[in-house]
Amino acid sequence: MKVLILAGGFGTRISEESQFKPKPMVELGGMPILWHIMKLYGHYGFNDFVICAGYKQHVIKEYFADYFLHTSDITYDFTHGKNEMIVHQNHSEPWRVTVVDTGLNTMTGGLVKRVKEYIGNEPFMLTYGDGVSNGNLKELLAFHQSHGKLVTISAYNAGQRFGVLDIDDEGRIREFREKTQGDGNLINIGFMVCQPEFLDYIDGDDTVLEKAPLERAAKDGQLMAYKHEGFWQCMDTVREKALLEEMWAQGKAPWKVWED
Repeated sequence: MKVLILAGGFGTRISEESQFKPKPMVELGGMPILWHIMKLYGHYGFNDFVICAGYKQHVIKEYFADYFLHTSDITYDFTHGKNEMIVHQNHSEPWRVTVVDTGLNTMTGGLVKRVKEYIGNEPFMLTYGDGVSNGNLKELLAFHQSHGKLVTISAYNAGQRFGVLDIDDEGRIREFREKTQGDGNLINIGFMVCQPEFLDYIDGDDTVLEKAPLERAAKDGQLMAYKHEGFWQCMDTVREKALLEEMWAQGKAPWKVWED
């Protein structure tokens, strides 16, 4: 199953670093947050990634172009007038990574629509490139497969900043909307599973995933919530980056579910 990661935004709220690189390439503990997200998926056996890139997309491509080299023990042998490189041991993950330039100003829904040819006619996972979680992705997938609807999104109680979900007792999302004053509902944190038919809900580059497509899916009874009660944190600001860095440095990063 392919994992789509939305990595095309400008990251304006963390511009201190995103002026030099895409926000998913901002580092935590010396590795991009994108790597942390991929490690989570890889831990549960999901290793086929499609990165929807835009702003400074070359940085992401160059990172993966060098990834095998950077995770190998290598001897460079110049003794016979040649430049020989001998790889002794490689520590890279069994990932397949497709990086797609999905446009500089493409909205989140448009990013997904642009990679339709790489998805095929199969269900796919979908998440944002700026948030980490300790959610069990196999359980998420099992829940999605159990209800037969088009989309499952992970829901989490994280305050008042994000899109609000009105969820019934069976987990069906009756309404998806932007927050208003006084809301205390569960919010969309990404970590979604989608049927390929959901792509028909997305018109084109100007479509915001969190508006018309998910709102329509909710009205059609095709949007379900998987309630996540563990850890989740996005990295929108320098303060949030510092919080995650501190957790990592102290060896108390809840999202690190994989072994070294």
